Amino acid sequence: SLRMAQGYYYERITMQRKLTIYYTSDVHGYFSPVDYASGKSAQSGLANCINGFANDGNTLIIDGGDILQGSPLTYYLYSQRRDGDCVPARLLNLGGYDFVTLGNHDFNYGKAEIERYLRELDAVCLCANIGGIAGVRRIAVVTLQNGLRVGLTGVTTHFVSQWEQPANLDGITVTDAFTAAAEAYAELQQQQVDLTVCIYHGGFENDLRTGAPLYTTDENQGCRICNELGFDILLAGHQHMPVENLCLNGTYTCQPPDKAAAYIRMDVTVGDTITAESRLCRPSEQPLPAAEEYLAPIDKETSAWLDRPVGHLDTALTPSDPLDMALNGSLIANFFNQVQLEASGADISCASLANTVRGFDKNVTVRDIVSTYIFPNTLVTLAVNRAQLKRALERSAEYFTLVADGQISVSESFLHPIVQHFNYDYISGVNVTFDLRRPVGDRVTSILWHGEELDDTRSLSLCMNNYRASGAGGYGVYTECGVLREQPTEIAELIIDYVLRHKDITVDKTKWLNIIY
Repeated sequence: SLRMAQGYYYERITMQRKLTIYYTSDVHGYFSPVDYASGKSAQSGLANCINGFANDGNTLIIDGGDILQGSPLTYYLYSQRRDGDCVPARLLNLGGYDFVTLGNHDFNYGKAEIERYLRELDAVCLCANIGGIAGVRRIAVVTLQNGLRVGLTGVTTHFVSQWEQPANLDGITVTDAFTAAAEAYAELQQQQVDLTVCIYHGGFENDLRTGAPLYTTDENQGCRICNELGFDILLAGHQHMPVENLCLNGTYTCQPPDKAAAYIRMDVTVGDTITAESRLCRPSEQPLPAAEEYLAPIDKETSAWLDRPVGHLDTALTPSDPLDMALNGSLIANFFNQVQLEASGADISCASLANTVRGFDKNVTVRDIVSTYIFPNTLVTLAVNRAQLKRALERSAEYFTLVADGQISVSESFLHPIVQHFNYDYISGVNVTFDLRRPVGDRVTSILWHGEELDDTRSLSLCMNNYRASGAGGYGVYTECGVLREQPTEIAELIIDYVLRHKDITVDKTKWLNIIY
């Protein structure tokens, strides 16, 4: 800028300092470049992402959480190999990570597993709204080689306290993410930092194109953090929604997709003003050599375990596209419900399918099971009356929308801002009719229990996964229902046990849902 001094002009050149951030989030145990459902190679995986990182001393490498759970590999590590070193921590160490936060799924294996991960991790864990876990800090300040002082904090969606099993949160406190972020920002302001960064395991509650609200809860508070707090950078996650090069009310923000399908590179310049540009980067074609060498024997063990036959079905359970399965029923969902009903002793059951489903050959392997039932859920049985059950079924009926010429498509609310076929539930044990010609919220016209309309005064036991029992996915009615039983064993394990015990299995082929349109 030009300044006047004693009648002369001189130019003051502001020193600009730069920072590069590499950011991953929601890796969900996808460390190697492999498609676990098929066993074939894929250009993805954390080992391939970290091969693209370059640290020049003015670089920060950060992860946004949900790394401990979510793949057949992590299922194997936790169920069969718990005495070994912590593989996620080892991979992050090889990648040179500086900071991480915790994601909601990192709590799935309990406090002891989180503390084991953090003990073996070189990076600093920042999570200002989580208390009671050794190794978790509220804030950190780091000075780069160029002298830039960066202040950082992390927070995770406080909905973890609604979704997680109480036993896994024993000794842990979870507070509101926005409030904790605001308090941490105020603390960083006292540290005379040049740049503030919030690592948020949460997403955006508003449509990033229109600003329209997307949620009625505060599960995701990314837009509010950008609009009401003063962070220079917000690194978001949780939604699995790729977002690059976005600035909201002066806060530069981004979000990578899940399963290490891409990572974020953000280049930041700090001078009189702060500017940042972020972009999504494809993983390298080859993994980091040290990571490949480390993972090779673990991947070999895992593959052998996954391909071990454990039982036989009377028919192959082959998926079709999600809309077809929702309309016409899915034998995969029937099979899941079959397992849940036996394990719980409930009257009726509901189950959901992942966005992408592998399915089962007649000869069932562990790979089939853990690649088709990918969720880390446990089983909960609730008491429901007809009115409560109808409200829940109406939520599933919202999945469909009528378009031109009487055709049916998936409702936009199940596709945007993220694809959520997993929030459509398949019911077993009662015969249900949806009339899609009727308005949303009044489409359930019949609920038959043993061939007769379910009486308003009759209570049934309904088993489901713990995620759904928490009310997640728009099923808030379940939070009003009494809990009859909670079973701590993961449903994938219940399926493995069911197949091992029965060996030769006849799959329920009942068409429980009738749809009129």
